Amino acid sequence: MEDELLTVAEVAQFLRVPLSWVYERCREGAIDPLPHLKLGKYLRFRKTDLLAFVNGLRRGDSRDLSRKA
Repeated sequence: MEDELLTVAEVAQFLRVPLSWVYERCREGAIDPLPHLKLGKYLRFRKTDLLAFVNGLRRGDSRDLSRKA
């Protein structure tokens, strides 16, 4: 299910980054903040939002190379 809510630990595992990296990207004023929901003191993340975030960071896409040729 792609719209399930993930915990900070699940996001860190999914993105293969440390927990501290996830928390840093959720702080107010963070550069490239992760899309998240705040449920009281708990952070939750939609998997579809994370996939869109990651795809937005993609660089050097092969489609870009074909345009330059």
